[in-house]
Amino acid sequence: MNQAFQRRDPHAVRCRGRVRFFMPPEWNEADVHRLRKAIIRILCVLSVLAAGLIAVATGAQASVPNRWGFAHVNLTSGIPDPAHQAGSWAPGFNVSVAPGGVGQTYVTFPQLAIDGGVVHVTAIAQTAYWCQAQKWGPVGADLVAVVQCYKYGGGPVFTPYSIVFEQSTGILPAPQAFGYVHHNGSSIVTQFNSAGPANSVLPVVAGVWNVTLPGLGSSGLAGNVQVTAVNSNQPARCKVGGWSSALGAQTVQVRCHNATNVPLATGWTLTYQRERAITGAAVPPKNFAYTFDNTPANPGPYAPVPPQVNYNSQGGTNTVQTAGLGQRLVTFPKVGVLQDHVQVTAYGTGPEFCNLVTLWNTSGNVAIVRNVVCYNGGTRVDQPSLSTYTSAF
Repeated sequence: MNQAFQRRDPHAVRCRGRVRFFMPPEWNEADVHRLRKAIIRILCVLSVLAAGLIAVATGAQASVPNRWGFAHVNLTSGIPDPAHQAGSWAPGFNVSVAPGGVGQTYVTFPQLAIDGGVVHVTAIAQTAYWCQAQKWGPVGADLVAVVQCYKYGGGPVFTPYSIVFEQSTGILPAPQAFGYVHHNGSSIVTQFNSAGPANSVLPVVAGVWNVTLPGLGSSGLAGNVQVTAVNSNQPARCKVGGWSSALGAQTVQVRCHNATNVPLATGWTLTYQRERAITGAAVPPKNFAYTFDNTPANPGPYAPVPPQVNYNSQGGTNTVQTAGLGQRLVTFPKVGVLQDHVQVTAYGTGPEFCNLVTLWNTSGNVAIVRNVVCYNGGTRVDQPSLSTYTSAF
């Protein structure tokens, strides 16, 4: 737990006059009020045990430096889809969701209290919706992420979405590589690089940044990239604007836009993975895959090239094919095992963005994403995109 707000923090929620859990200092009173309504009864019931439980959880976490969790959030209150949530917490815990404002939800990942890490979110909708992270941080023994969803033009709306949180430490042996950056629009908030060096971010023009991940290079494109907007004040969406590889580093361009198609200086998260799952640099699951649909006009089914951007941990060949204008069916063979998770990100220099039209399907060890759908404004368009899949196992 963050020592800076363990005692008598002004953002603390109180239960019968005693401090029971603590909100990160940057969270406002509206955040506190909304979260209090959802969980104050639980806190009061457990008040006698709270201090001891938090101390035990904190001690356990000290020996487990890597934390991760994912969920398919298909409701605004309660425990979401159990077939598509998992994490590094002990058995018996579940992700839970509480409502905020219109289109806003609070997602609690149990027993993952830690500062840092990154969050990625992908909307699941049949129209031009997206979801963005607003903030995340430790609350007692847990980690709470606040997610806001919008329709194109900026109207807040709830839609189902997939969300993943992960925090990593340590060095990975090549060719495995993993790195992430959380940037607030002007500086790096937190970062990780599995080769050891510090990542760097260079602003280009408004709404555009070049991100360098040294030590994670490859002779050609290899791996996968995911990007998510982070903004608590206004609609924002972000994507991969460009990507190049060299032996010394991966260089990724991040591009962000506002509620329409105007470039926007905003916060964002970026994760680069190579032969690792999107859940991080801890001991990886056996079943995961990713692909880069870099020729979206190809009716397919086709296997994207180079092969290093079309990785499958079980040796299967991932394929992509058209399912209609702007719709791409992605198949990940041999790795489909519940509980599982999918994230997608648009690629290109324009304002296009992508989501999932519906929940992916897992059957017979095959994961089928039906479909990745991309938009320019409210119109579906054929657009390059990056998809990543992981099982918990």
